[in-house]
Amino acid sequence: MRTVLVTGTGGAGRTTVAAATALAAAREGQRALLLTADPDGTPEALLGIGALRSAPGRAPDRLPWSVPVELTPGLWAARIVTDEWFRAELTALQDRGRAALDMLGATPLDGEELTALPGMEAIALLRALRAAQTAPPGTGWDVLVVDMPPAPDTVAIVALPEQLRRYLRRLLPAERQAARALRPMLAQLAGVPMPAQKLYETAERWERELAGVQGVIDSEATTVRLVVEPGPVADRALRTARAGLALHGCRIEAVIANRLLPTGTADPWLAALSGQQQAALKELYEQWAPAVPIRELPHLGRDPHGVGETHGVGETHGVGETHGAGDAQRETHGPESARATAGLAALAGAVGAPGARPDRPAADPWSVEDRLAEDGALLWRLPLPGADRDALGLVRRGDELIVTFGPFHRVLPLPSALRRCTVSGAGLRDGRLQVRFTPDPDLWPKRL
Repeated sequence: MRTVLVTGTGGAGRTTVAAATALAAAREGQRALLLTADPDGTPEALLGIGALRSAPGRAPDRLPWSVPVELTPGLWAARIVTDEWFRAELTALQDRGRAALDMLGATPLDGEELTALPGMEAIALLRALRAAQTAPPGTGWDVLVVDMPPAPDTVAIVALPEQLRRYLRRLLPAERQAARALRPMLAQLAGVPMPAQKLYETAERWERELAGVQGVIDSEATTVRLVVEPGPVADRALRTARAGLALHGCRIEAVIANRLLPTGTADPWLAALSGQQQAALKELYEQWAPAVPIRELPHLGRDPHGVGETHGVGETHGVGETHGAGDAQRETHGPESARATAGLAALAGAVGAPGARPDRPAADPWSVEDRLAEDGALLWRLPLPGADRDALGLVRRGDELIVTFGPFHRVLPLPSALRRCTVSGAGLRDGRLQVRFTPDPDLWPKRL
């Protein structure tokens, strides 16, 4: 399945761009599901529909989203229902462990008294990513577009499966499960399931789920669209988000410059705002293009409402026109036509449908360069575009390298060759972190 995660700076119009992306996919004949994590009523107001609600009376293993609503042929919308999903999951967990709870004299919680704990929104969102991929053939979707939280929260969410799997391996290592074959016999003798057995069974189930979610995030078919309303403050936030996403191996397919004001106006106040936007937009092209395409969306003059007309700005006004020699290839769209049809269709053609990508594990972005013959070292190159040297931190811990950039943090296992080396230096050059490793004479294989 093709998956697009839409995130960006706060208030830049992520929900609008996500909805327009899903509509563009549907207009190309694909079955698209727009999934929003927004807890308020913004998506419903944007789409011009009633409240997205969960279906009552479903089984405890129900999907973590509301009943999908078909907006137009090929396009459905749903909301992640964290509270309902949390209650169902915790109730099911209590039922599986009822024997152990009874043995301890515990009183189970009723579903009506349960409230989702802080942080459960991220878990429910990850569960939704996995569930969408495992839908039975013929009943699922071709494209999943997820309206994600702002970029810093999105980076934390995509990092979560790897972090939780690491915690599970440390707390319940596989090599300490050798005695598990004895637990069923002990359970029969005691007459109740052994808690340790249930613990390992639960850990195994979590590991499978987390591995499945990690597979979705690491797939070549999963990409990120970054939304920004060009401006001096947003530019720095976007660079930080770029480095954070790169640290976790996320693939950015496009930057969406949203709500661009018309140029050439005689109004001095509007001209000043437009000029500031254009200056920031030029910076975007210098930093991102041509490696990452920039797509420009005009300000519609009012908030979009509903799907709108069947023709979009991109179909009638200059998509892909090349401006002056100083500009990169800029896709421009006429604001006059956009204001005439202030529905999502006015933006769908401009934002574009996601291109086809194979659903397979993406290539490892980290690479080791062998420079032993030249200067006796190995270089580990980690792409971190947008990173600032002053905010970057590195710590070697055993066979792992801990990389920190601002609020973002990742523990990277070292390739086998580098585990027998010592860190002898590091530098940030052209958006790449280069860590220099020198072979440890006591560990490195010796020539005979």
